[in-house]
Amino acid sequence: ICRAVDAVLHRGVAVDAAAYDRTLREEVASVVGDQATHGIDVVSDGEFGKASWTGYSLKRLTGFDFRDDPNFLKFLGRERLRFKKYYEESLTGRMRAANRSFLMKQWMCVGPITYTDEGRAQMRRDVQNLTAALRSRQVTEAFLPVVAPCSISVSYANEYYKSDEEFLFALAEAQNEEYKIIVDSGLLLQVDDAILTNLHDAVVDGGQDYRKWVEMNVAALNHALRDIPEDRVRYHLCWGSWTGPHTSDVPLTEIVDLLLKIKAQGYSIEAANPRHEHEWTVWESQKLPEGKVLIPGCISHAITHIEHPELIAQRIVRFANLVGRENVIASSDCGFAQGAGLERQPVDVVWAKFDALAEGAALASKRLWKR
Repeated sequence: ICRAVDAVLHRGVAVDAAAYDRTLREEVASVVGDQATHGIDVVSDGEFGKASWTGYSLKRLTGFDFRDDPNFLKFLGRERLRFKKYYEESLTGRMRAANRSFLMKQWMCVGPITYTDEGRAQMRRDVQNLTAALRSRQVTEAFLPVVAPCSISVSYANEYYKSDEEFLFALAEAQNEEYKIIVDSGLLLQVDDAILTNLHDAVVDGGQDYRKWVEMNVAALNHALRDIPEDRVRYHLCWGSWTGPHTSDVPLTEIVDLLLKIKAQGYSIEAANPRHEHEWTVWESQKLPEGKVLIPGCISHAITHIEHPELIAQRIVRFANLVGRENVIASSDCGFAQGAGLERQPVDVVWAKFDALAEGAALASKRLWKR
């Protein structure tokens, strides 16, 4: 999904750098303020400093070039064939309308990967913007979301490294710098990994053992997280997050034991949308390791319905009864980003969802602590 956005945002159009930085700083302050106003305790910068979800990294890493890609959208797996009409008329149709000339291109690794001085400067800018925005707001904590090595390695192609594993670990080695900049600033690091699960079909159809593939990607992420305190890390897992049938989504139960080996304290996992809400039962048999925190999605980015606070409270209490009330932080399933013709929800709907989330969390807290 991000490739079309990447293409549009990497055209090389000249901008006023000073004006851009000023506007970015102001908008981060505004979105942090909005989150606090709507009852969010743990806030982010809204990812305003990024060109796109994975594409921002291409401006911070060496070794990539823009090439043709005849296999665009292969990440949708078997589902794009089963629901061909939907994807042609809905998802890809909107993308073609927005980015027709860029649809069949992608970034290719053509040289050694290292983290750049420009990347360090942009990462510090993002840190500074969020830190500054927090000074006038009363919130519990703040995090910066960045991409996982897995989600870069399979979003873009490789013709330089001898194997997928070598490519993956080269990315992990470089991203360690990015992760450290965030944690050293005092902010929480959130590693976003939307591709690990939705590549299931491609991995299996390619003749690989999916669990072994996941193990390799977990090992690479842990390499990127080396020397970073576990209690400063959140890991976000979703199933690609685009609006669609999602019948190819791999069940959480098949990989949850591997995910819990990641050197992260918090686990942000989709739990509100109708394809995955039933998976709260995973935690009936899977013990959450001591010191870990579950961050289940209690509102969905994929539907316009505003979740009732009572439903949200029920979802929270369910998880709390299984893993402990101190070990649950209610969140959204995924981000509410818009772009590339893939708009999710109107802004007023998004903030109403967060209002409901705060109200539902208050209801759950009263029940769990009998106040």
